[in-house]
Amino acid sequence: MTAFRTLARTLALTSLGLTTLLGAATAAQADTLRVGMSGGYYPFTFVERDKLQGFEVDVMNAIGEQTGDDIQFVTASFSGLAGMLDSGRIDTIANQITITPERQAKYAFSAPYVYDGAQVVVRKGNDDIHGVEDLKGKTVIMNLGSNYETLLKELPYADEINLKTYESNIEQDVALGRADAFVMDRTSAAQVIKDKPLPLQLAGQPFSRIENALPFRDNEQGRAQRDRVNQALTTLRDSGELKAISEKWFDSDITEEPQAQGSEKTGSDT
Repeated sequence: MTAFRTLARTLALTSLGLTTLLGAATAAQADTLRVGMSGGYYPFTFVERDKLQGFEVDVMNAIGEQTGDDIQFVTASFSGLAGMLDSGRIDTIANQITITPERQAKYAFSAPYVYDGAQVVVRKGNDDIHGVEDLKGKTVIMNLGSNYETLLKELPYADEINLKTYESNIEQDVALGRADAFVMDRTSAAQVIKDKPLPLQLAGQPFSRIENALPFRDNEQGRAQRDRVNQALTTLRDSGELKAISEKWFDSDITEEPQAQGSEKTGSDT
């Protein structure tokens, strides 16, 4: 009987030890994922009443719930986010980063989670600009460090466009008549026009398809983070949660790839 009690106690302690080890292993898998964003790209990432919020914030928090990672948001000027990623101060950027060949050669990208198009926006009542083809001789502004400058410089008449880059306030400067047009993704532009008291209007249809994803450093750690995030995105897409987050902010699903294939992947806030 004593031998039986001793054996039972030993098995119980062994089981407790295994449970502790398994718990420690699970905890060890959890990590802090430092996510850089500008906090100034409505409605994807913005600050209101001292609270950081937006589509990107909700998506990253949902990803963290799936991976077990602690999501830590780091805000900075958009033009400085890539440098922060390169130097290891952040682990990824959630600011509508467009997949381009140049960026793919440098970073390990997650699967796309937003599909959109590059859009020209003008002051309300502007009848001179109906699309990208009407930008000749005009002053066009975009966010500093975004892919839109590269996109517009590739146009055959780029030397006839006065291109300027701003850190912020591109919407306000066009609304005030200080510039003729700005370029951003159509989803953000439509939401700004809907929600902000600014006299703006879309000029024509999107002129380039874009796919946005999360870039990670292309090393062992970065690729491991990318893989965890991809698994989470798949789960969120399959469960409908990714769609629900999109519909919360845009009243439509921008997370599903369109059926009809568009033009080359270029452009975005970023």
